[in-house]
Amino acid sequence: DTGRGCIDRAFRFNTAVEEACKAVLSAKMEASGAPNGVGIVKLMGRSAGYISAHATIATQDVDLCCIPEVPMVMEGELSCLPHVLNAIREKGHAVIVVAEGAGEELLGQSAETDAGGNRKLPPIGVFMKEKIKSYLGDQGVAASIKYIDPSYMIRSVAANASDKIYSMQTAHNAVHGAMAGFTGFTTALANNRVVYIPIKQMTDSSPRAMDAFGRTWERVLCETRQPNTNGNI
Repeated sequence: DTGRGCIDRAFRFNTAVEEACKAVLSAKMEASGAPNGVGIVKLMGRSAGYISAHATIATQDVDLCCIPEVPMVMEGELSCLPHVLNAIREKGHAVIVVAEGAGEELLGQSAETDAGGNRKLPPIGVFMKEKIKSYLGDQGVAASIKYIDPSYMIRSVAANASDKIYSMQTAHNAVHGAMAGFTGFTTALANNRVVYIPIKQMTDSSPRAMDAFGRTWERVLCETRQPNTNGNI
């Protein structure tokens, strides 16, 4: 994607996606085991849909992916609800992934904050469950809807082998850099090499959200065949 920053990835990202995939596959098993089953998984992603998008691409079992960077549409020609119904009719079930920060344009921003000072997010997972249940009921489809919120299972899981090696490499590089007299730097993977990067360059260039017109989102659309609601792809 354009504007992806100066590093290949942050450490523990692969672990988070791997654990998210487990939740998605569990939702698929639940959904496929019941008539007209629907599995909804809410994943980490307060303001960015990276984990949801990558889990969708990795599992290849998701029919609808909702992220904060792309508007959610519940009515009209681009509504996601008929798409969910079509998936059920074609396969007998549907799997939905929704990032926790998605849908604020529908539910509105909360004025409340949590103990850490972060703005509380609207209950998008529950909202999706009720909307889908109501829509399918109007279409005469009795669905079995299961909602999964893995939450801290993804945040607190032990790092996988890839991320453990990555963390070790960056830690070693940080010590080597400090002993060489460098300051104000961090270490990370860039072009598949662990390098020194000025902290200011890292913070200035790191994207705070996924490119809604980039290749990752294009791959999500190709995988899910969901309506494109950002209008420019």
